[in-house]
Amino acid sequence: MEIRRLHLLLLLQGFMLLSVMGNCYARFVVEKNSLRLTSPEKIKGTYDSAIGNFGIPQYGGSMAGAVVYPKENQKGCKSFDDFGISFKSKPGALPAFVLVDRGDCFFALKVWNVQQAGASAVLVADDIQEALITMDTPEEDRLAAKYIENITIPSALIEKKFGETLKKAISGGDMVNVNLDWRESVPHPDDRVEYELWTNSNDECGVKCDMLMEFLKDFKGAAQILEKGGYTQFTPHYITWYCPQAFSLSRQCKSQCINYGRYCAPDPEQDFSSGYEGKDVVIENLRQLCVFKVANETNKPWLWWDYVTDFQIRCPMKEKKYNKECADVVIRALGLDGKKIEKCMGDPNADEDNPVLKEEQEAQVGKGSRGDVTILPTLVVNDRQYRGKLAKGAVLKAICAGFEETTEPAVCLSGDVETNECLDNNGGCWQDKATNLTACKDTFRGRVCECPLVDGVQFKGDGYSHCEVGLEGAKLIMEVVGMMHEMDMHTPLVWMMEMVNASVLQGLKVMVSKIVKILTNAKRRKPASALNVAAKILGEAMNALAVEIFCISGTMIPA
Repeated sequence: MEIRRLHLLLLLQGFMLLSVMGNCYARFVVEKNSLRLTSPEKIKGTYDSAIGNFGIPQYGGSMAGAVVYPKENQKGCKSFDDFGISFKSKPGALPAFVLVDRGDCFFALKVWNVQQAGASAVLVADDIQEALITMDTPEEDRLAAKYIENITIPSALIEKKFGETLKKAISGGDMVNVNLDWRESVPHPDDRVEYELWTNSNDECGVKCDMLMEFLKDFKGAAQILEKGGYTQFTPHYITWYCPQAFSLSRQCKSQCINYGRYCAPDPEQDFSSGYEGKDVVIENLRQLCVFKVANETNKPWLWWDYVTDFQIRCPMKEKKYNKECADVVIRALGLDGKKIEKCMGDPNADEDNPVLKEEQEAQVGKGSRGDVTILPTLVVNDRQYRGKLAKGAVLKAICAGFEETTEPAVCLSGDVETNECLDNNGGCWQDKATNLTACKDTFRGRVCECPLVDGVQFKGDGYSHCEVGLEGAKLIMEVVGMMHEMDMHTPLVWMMEMVNASVLQGLKVMVSKIVKILTNAKRRKPASALNVAAKILGEAMNALAVEIFCISGTMIPA
């Protein structure tokens, strides 16, 4: 009897899921990023890849790496430690993008195992030739939830044919270099970002609901800063289904739906005989929509974040407080107009459309580039569905990528967004440890490898393997600083040399004179002439500088 009841429940929910689309053409859009193959020359080009719905895609940025295909554990379903395999970056080498095959285990487990082995990104090759799909997380898997929330590297699914092309190139001894590019994954047309969150008030629906509730609490502060500053326009949404007319009078539809089967949600416990019912969730979802509408009318739309987080804390299902009475207490505490909210909600028992929920059902159907909303929760930024970990830093990065460049608010330059990718192996960029110079620059759009500008002197090169200074004099000045460190001269002297090297290059004798005065006042045991000091430094330009110092000072520089 119980099995039969469960089958009926699943059948009804399947009908509801299909019915939400009505007679419209259902269209799920797979969100993609560009994969640019830069070598070898024979397969060079741009290919599509589907962004995984976990981990942290580098929205607004790009990553360069070398593709590695492991000789063992090629599906990535086991720990690479068991095979003695490591993908950790080596000094001067590009980060490892590991290619694994689809099959035998969850997508997320593959990515987790590769991340644990030290890789920077994962490419999953499909095992059948088909259109790209979105790699999602497993439902209701507590064991998987423990590692999914700790996945921080980006991942993407590639077509089988392209995967075979990469494997062939690698087996042939070619170095396969790729760029993963997310810069156009989120449109960034202007100085305001429009984003929406498709959410749910049900707090007992398993792993995904737990992650959603945690995200709402963590992201509230940043969301309110953005909204109060006028930088964003946020809109919450809630998924509902309708019950097929043939079942509208059944017990199942009556317990899961309001307004005679028009608006439904699954039973929280998947059990019609106990606990809360699906219609309880629909009513609270409706209340939260109306809280937003009323708050928006008072030009305080950010109060929605206060309501949903306070309701979650004060009115949880497990404490049997998920009800109107508890909701009213939260509404009053926030100073919202309860009567307006009640009027907005309408009568859930009426045999008529509810304008608010009808609008939600229509909004679920994709328009333009967005696609249908079928995954709960779903975040949409500038009309593009977000893919990746639902976490504060990752989501804020995606939102910040939606601003036109140079118009980003200050919160986009905070520690919540800037994770300093240069800390790990210098981001794979050029570095001169002797002079503490690096080409790695960390921004919320991701790290970039650009040769540095030092005191007006621009280094030139690819930023990855080499950077060279164009002016010989600048290089020699740096050698002076290095020499002074070796000679154990006082820190102020080194600082002075570092501060004024651009001026020396420009031939400003006043600054040179200041250097000389400081140096001649230093009390050292073994003085030497300026020319003797200069003789220790390579290059004719530095000798010329030493002569000028001697001519100005007419004295000796401490050695």
